[in-house]
Amino acid sequence: MKTFAQNTTARVGGPAGEWITASSDQLVLAVLREHHLPSDEDRAAGRDTLLVLGGGSNLLVSQDGFDGTVLQLAFSGISAEPVDEDGVIVTVAAGHLWDDVVAWTVERGLSGVEALSGIPGATGAVPVQNVGAYGAEVSQTLLDITAWDRLEDERVVLTNEELEFGYRDSLLKRETIAGSPRYVVVEVRFRLSHAPGRALSAPVRYAELARQLGLDISLPEEQRRTDLLAVRQKVLELRGSKGMVVDPDDYDTWSTGSFFTNPIVPASSAEHIPAEAPRFPAGDNEEGEPLVKLSAAWLIDNAGAGRGFGADLTAGKASLSTKHTLAVTNRGGASTEDLLTVARAARDKVKDAFGIELRPEPVLIGCQL
Repeated sequence: MKTFAQNTTARVGGPAGEWITASSDQLVLAVLREHHLPSDEDRAAGRDTLLVLGGGSNLLVSQDGFDGTVLQLAFSGISAEPVDEDGVIVTVAAGHLWDDVVAWTVERGLSGVEALSGIPGATGAVPVQNVGAYGAEVSQTLLDITAWDRLEDERVVLTNEELEFGYRDSLLKRETIAGSPRYVVVEVRFRLSHAPGRALSAPVRYAELARQLGLDISLPEEQRRTDLLAVRQKVLELRGSKGMVVDPDDYDTWSTGSFFTNPIVPASSAEHIPAEAPRFPAGDNEEGEPLVKLSAAWLIDNAGAGRGFGADLTAGKASLSTKHTLAVTNRGGASTEDLLTVARAARDKVKDAFGIELRPEPVLIGCQL
């Protein structure tokens, strides 16, 4: 019997009522046709009969598991088509592992997603969260997606604009209630760049990455390009040092990755946060008040929940990563509740210390923070 513990990066969670591993998009669509979208009320109450699973890197399921049908997207495929002098459209099946996609593009000298190296999970999931890292976001290169609309029972194509991307957000995510998606992605298309001659990266926007690559962050963006493979290797190195590249022998990677999103709050609400705390402009709210994005990792660490925090709360079965305070990790033999115990304690410490409410990034099924 398959369990979520065997099929998620956090390695916790029970079985499913039915488990379908779909090796083709035809099988995916056949299953989806049998599971029409329930009402919003039923979805909010956890009464959807379907749970869609990709790489299992952003999912936390209770030890009781899921009573309905798990549809695991296990079909892959990737192709490229030149569209103009330096543009290439890359088409990827939803079940294709994301880091394999990044490696494939870098090997062919295609730039645009190299800073997203090392992120676990399947390609169909990356538009949902508008996955981002080291100054890059999926929305910067995504052209469109093909998805099954469970409300209208039809196949649809949604463009970048129609997906209404935001920070770790999209229409796909907003149309998902308690892990029950309206749209199930089956294919994603990206527009990447290919420059003749030397394979150069997209402009490096993230200060830490630029420094590591010997680039001057004060230069105009077009002057902050370097060797494409060097960017991928450096990103993998940086992520690895934080336990953010999946390694079956490293408990610090037995997690859902970043457990909390970086909070975006009105600038006035962050005035009491110490001046040394990282903060970045994040536009304005509907009232025209400036917003700032804070570092969840900094807040957690400086609220007294440092690396390894929470081990004493779970008999050593779970804790914050010993490499990075943003990941809640399974130290071997943990349950879903063990991970949530650590997450709740870290969240509460931040609330008590700074008055900031942290929000979880992974999808929680049959459990809550």
